[in-house]
Amino acid sequence: MLSLIRPAIVSMVFFTLLLGLAYPLLVTGVAQAAFPHQANGSLVVSGGKVVGSELIGQNFAGAQYLHPRPSAAGSDGYDASASSGSNLGPLNEDLAKRVKESADALRAESTGGTIPADAVTTSGSGLDPHISPAFALLQAERIAKARGVEPRLIKGLIVVRTEGRTIGVLGQPRVNVLETNLALDARYPVGQPPAP
Repeated sequence: MLSLIRPAIVSMVFFTLLLGLAYPLLVTGVAQAAFPHQANGSLVVSGGKVVGSELIGQNFAGAQYLHPRPSAAGSDGYDASASSGSNLGPLNEDLAKRVKESADALRAESTGGTIPADAVTTSGSGLDPHISPAFALLQAERIAKARGVEPRLIKGLIVVRTEGRTIGVLGQPRVNVLETNLALDARYPVGQPPAP
């Protein structure tokens, strides 16, 4: 019996050290050396302070900011500890009511145009940091009015901040809400004369 227990214990200790200690340390070391920004959470720093992550959405409610897509993560949305979608089916009355309310609010604040799907639907995680360029441009007039600048300037900044498909083929063009809002604050601060 002892001859069977000893190899089992040696194997357990060996694989615990290999897979529980050596491999994670190796992967962490390679990630820190090759991709330090991503390995540390893709943090966004503004004014010497961490203000968020490129990968985690957050809510912006002021008229001077790009608004993110709706979130079902947590009771107030954008709660990383409650990351999930709403799990409501397309025929659910609560979902239909929320989508209608979101669409009506967007129609009231914009000058028209088609409302993109991401403007009224949540992402699977509830933490999507990006919106479509169409949704961002739909908000340009509201942002321009709140910042006291011409809409074409806001639209131009949104176009410049639009990210293309990953490696040219994956995903869709997108606008990072946090990074674009920081660019808006830097270029067209609220209550300041417009930058040339």
